[in-house]
This record gives sequence, structure tokens and C-alpha cells, in this order.
Amino acid sequence: MRLGSIRVLIVDDHPMVRTGLARVLEMYDEIEVVGAAASGEEALTLCTATSPNVVLIDVKLPGVDGIETIRLLKQHDPDVQAVVLSNFDDGQVVMEAMQAGARGYLLKTAEGRQLRQAIGAVAEGRTFLMSEAAEELVRVVGQPTAPGADLTPREREVLTLLVKGLSNDAIANQLILSRATVKHHVSQILGKLSASSRTEAVTLAWRHGLVT
Repeated sequence: MRLGSIRVLIVDDHPMVRTGLARVLEMYDEIEVVGAAASGEEALTLCTATSPNVVLIDVKLPGVDGIETIRLLKQHDPDVQAVVLSNFDDGQVVMEAMQAGARGYLLKTAEGRQLRQAIGAVAEGRTFLMSEAAEELVRVVGQPTAPGADLTPREREVLTLLVKGLSNDAIANQLILSRATVKHHVSQILGKLSASSRTEAVTLAWRHGLVT
């Protein structure tokens, strides 16, 4: 890779994590950090402004979660590649991220050299999975899909509040989301549970132990 040829956008809601990642990545001549976002919405705006090659993104974000952000980023620019950097090592979350369009998945325990390898790999169109994430993905793929297993972390949060009887407006206020975003999550939940109504979704959530 030529000097500064991989343009990277960092997306994480913790300022210290964003700063730390930027400092690590700036150690590598072939990587240029072009921006840092604290939310999915900010990432979409910065992606338009900075034209990154690779987006390094966490799964759990305020507002639009990381998996949905990846989907939106890929819709906006199919050429941008995403590497997930998260504390979640659950195989279902890994699979959801890859299905959304991510090409790499790392845990936050990754070393700087692994970050560099992952970014370089996805920038070239290859896939890079940290061994723990790969093992979890293989485990999940080999199991029958249980109802609700493909719900994202954000969708599970919304489902929990549905079970408590909250309206879309109340959920939006509690999770600090727009009403349209909550409506989208509810629609996704109904589809993934094959439920025809919110009441049926709540019943299925209890029946299959999706909430406590």
C-alpha cells in the first residue's frame, strides 16, 4: 500500500476509545484517520464528507446501532468497507454484522497489529475475523435458528420495552431515538419473529425467553 492510501473513519461512542484508536492507527504510514464519529447518524454524515475506504465501528451505539449503521453506509456507498470492533463476541451478533455488510470483526482486546491487518485486508476486499469471532460464528451457523436469535442488541432493547407496554414515543424517549427509528426497529422485530402484531411479538418474546 502506498503512503496514506487507506482512509479510515472511527465510530465509537466513547471519546477515549476514539482517541486511543486514532493514536494506534496513526502509527502506521499506510493508514490515514480521516474522522471520528460518536454515533451512527454522525458516521453517515462524516462518511459523505470524508469518503473513507474503511469504517472501524462498534456494535453498540446510541441511536442507530452499529449493525444498522453498516447497512446504511453500504447503501450509501457500496465501496466502503466495515470492520466491527466490539466487546460483543456472541456468534449471532457476528453473523448479523457480516450479513449487514461488514468484512471484518475484531474484539476490543485486539492488538494494534491485528487492527492494521484487518483494515488492510478489508481495504483489499478480503475478510478478516478475529479467531474468537470466527469460532463463535461457526458455532452459531451450525445450530438451528431459534426464534429471535437474529435480533440485534438494539432490537432486543426495544423488544424489552415493548414487553413492558411502552409506546413507540415512550421507547424513543427512553432510548434517545427518533420515533421513525423506533418504528423501524419494531417493524424489524415483527418480521424476525414472524409476528403480525406487537401483542404477538410480546407473547413470543416471553415464550422463547427473549426477555427476562
